[in-house]
Amino acid sequence: MSQIGAPRGGTCSRSPRSRTLRSVATLTSAVLAVTVLAGCSSDEADEARAAAQDNAPAARDKVADGGTLRWAVDALPTTLNTFQADADGTTSRIAGAVLPSLYTIDERGRPQRNPDYLESAQIAETEPKQVVLYKLNQQAVWSDGREIGAADFVAQWRALSGRDTAYWTARNSGYERIEKIERGKNDLEVRVTFSKPYADWQSLFTPLYPKQVMGSPDAFNDGARTTLKATAGPFLLKAIDRKNGDVTLARNPRWWGQPAKLDSMVLTAVPRADRADALAAGTLDLAEIDRSTAERISLALRDARAGRNGAQAALAHGPGASITPSKALKSWALAHGSDEEKAEEVQAAREKNQKAIAAYATAQDTLAKYVVRKSLEPAYTQLSLNGESGPLADERVRRAVARAINRRELAESVLKPLGLPADPPGSHLALAGQAAYADSSDALGSQDTAEARALLADAGWVPGGAVRKPVEAGTKAGSEAEKKAAEKKAGETTGEKAGETAGEKEKAGEDGAKTEGAKTDGAKTEGADKEGAKKDAAKDSAATDAKKQAEDTASDEGLYIVGDDKPAGRPAAPAIGAAGPESGTEILAPAAAAARQSAALLARAEALDTGTGAHAAQTVARTDKGVAGAYAPRGTAAPVTAPEAGKALGKDGKALSLRFVLPSGPGSEALRAVGDRIVRMLDAVGIRTEVTKVSDDSFFKDHVASGDYDLALYSWPATAFPATDARPIFAKPEPASDGSLLVEQNYSRVGTDRIDQLFDQAAGTLDEEEARELVRQADARIWAAAGSIPLYQRPQLVAAKADVVNAGAWGLAGPRYQDIGFKKKETSKGAERTP
Repeated sequence: MSQIGAPRGGTCSRSPRSRTLRSVATLTSAVLAVTVLAGCSSDEADEARAAAQDNAPAARDKVADGGTLRWAVDALPTTLNTFQADADGTTSRIAGAVLPSLYTIDERGRPQRNPDYLESAQIAETEPKQVVLYKLNQQAVWSDGREIGAADFVAQWRALSGRDTAYWTARNSGYERIEKIERGKNDLEVRVTFSKPYADWQSLFTPLYPKQVMGSPDAFNDGARTTLKATAGPFLLKAIDRKNGDVTLARNPRWWGQPAKLDSMVLTAVPRADRADALAAGTLDLAEIDRSTAERISLALRDARAGRNGAQAALAHGPGASITPSKALKSWALAHGSDEEKAEEVQAAREKNQKAIAAYATAQDTLAKYVVRKSLEPAYTQLSLNGESGPLADERVRRAVARAINRRELAESVLKPLGLPADPPGSHLALAGQAAYADSSDALGSQDTAEARALLADAGWVPGGAVRKPVEAGTKAGSEAEKKAAEKKAGETTGEKAGETAGEKEKAGEDGAKTEGAKTDGAKTEGADKEGAKKDAAKDSAATDAKKQAEDTASDEGLYIVGDDKPAGRPAAPAIGAAGPESGTEILAPAAAAARQSAALLARAEALDTGTGAHAAQTVARTDKGVAGAYAPRGTAAPVTAPEAGKALGKDGKALSLRFVLPSGPGSEALRAVGDRIVRMLDAVGIRTEVTKVSDDSFFKDHVASGDYDLALYSWPATAFPATDARPIFAKPEPASDGSLLVEQNYSRVGTDRIDQLFDQAAGTLDEEEARELVRQADARIWAAAGSIPLYQRPQLVAAKADVVNAGAWGLAGPRYQDIGFKKKETSKGAERTP
């Protein structure tokens, strides 16, 4: 799944009717225009709030022929097969340059037919079954000279359908719906027949691998990990040098489309922490960077524009900035004084400082040759609330956490200093500018401290509750009688809950039939569905509270330090897929059949937050009161008074404390800063947090995926196909056959049958408008469930040599690799190639 386009002028344009994907972009060169429009429709305003591309666009005749682009990646790929669980961002980057993509993603996140491979592709039949007819470009051939054809489609379908478990696939969404693939009227036609309708058919066969890779389990599982037997893109995979950490892609001489401008691209493995030094050494042409590196480049450019060289810059704000005339005089005196031992020490320090000044000066002179391109990533950072057990199993507490948080403040703290749109996302399933985007956040409600306290009070968490013990009977007999009465009441509650669940499922089926049979009515339907989401959430409140009362909701361990023994009261986090018969704890792991798919999406999400991956929206502030489901239910206790506001909350003698897990690595500073702000916001309503900082390597695997957390910050990439790609992220967890809990990628462990049903309906309708409306309905219910709270769209900063064009921040669009290159130099004789 994994970006953003916006109109550059001041006029309103109609939001397109389509779906979504991809990302990047400048700090100092081009100024990113964030247009503020008045009088636009909601869709038009959403599009205006998206960040523009910043990739130095240039016509092909303005791009020099030749040259080598050195492009930083996080690591060399462990596999070249994007459908394997350990595929990463580098895998995808290579595939995009050397393999067929039948559909690419444009700046508004819409899938677009790629004419280099397809003359046409359309739904040819809908009855009795959906049939898609692909007409291939007659010039499209693999690097070995063989035509791309039906045999390649068949091999990829069989490998990814899930029917043959010998193929170790990480994902097969959509391929399992294919019934058969046939040759059409000629070798250039491919007919794909689906067993049931599939809305996201355009997501299939991208990238397309040759039959040599997909034709057998051995070739799929092992053969494509280190090499590709055939490719068919503007570039070829020339070499992988694991010793030096380079992947070289060379111009494809058999390419039938517009030829690549570059002779080659070298993907160089450079860890994020080392990129500032690599840029300062001038060994890279393009690299994603962090904010501190971006600021340093900005400073170098500012110095250059002011006529200040690196040496002067070093004295102004570098290692020499702290040396005042008096300090310099004293240092010189000591270095030449009669105390030989002291003089030797000072001379060594002076020499060391002079070297530092010289190195800084050289680095700043080099950094002044770069620009920083900036935009918003096609991904958003969310606060995840683990609803599996503890206080957050009660949706009132989850909603209270959400209502305590000022999302706009958090978004502005991250994005405003960069000059990027800072509206918090209003959707879990689409980003601003995408056709499926709609702000459904009012299904939960905006920040409101009083409402947050009221929800907590209704759930039994009150000031002083941490010191008040539950009432105990005076005699043993009385205690036993009370216990039996409680058991009886619990049984009745369970029965009532089961009845409610059955009724809800029946109603969900009726609702689904209605949705299938009728068109939605624009904003009116959307508003009604948000109201329905609120009512659904309120309806579930009583049953969840009964379950909550029967659980141990305490969290009384101390600060957890990675490497120490786990505190009492919380089991050690198991590895994904592990069983825990000896400990007797419940293991929250995917079932074996889904483990590989879980690992793949897990790795992509992990990459976003540990600085190892390639990769705005808005929300309408609401202050309405009394809407059932979104706020405190009718009869809720009054909010605590001002004098009690700062007191910690408790219940039955236990304090309300949530374990907040954050990564501790050097690339996670921004995430930790956001975490600190959230801690203060929760503290204001009486929710205490225990912040646990863990290594980046263990953050996802040992904590988020295993459920060993209460609160966590991590990101999900956006997608052009939310009905397919987002479903596993929000699917209702189900018990697996091995006794574990199948969570897929729903690490908050919060979901409902109705949300699943809406995703299924959206994926199964061929009416695009209906599919988008169903996705919006699902999003409203995801908001109401309060398992995850989108906070801000992630910024992306890319350092590029000033003469690099058609590269940097692509927004939602994917790169067009054959257009990337260096700008031609203008001379008195005309344009010539940049050296």
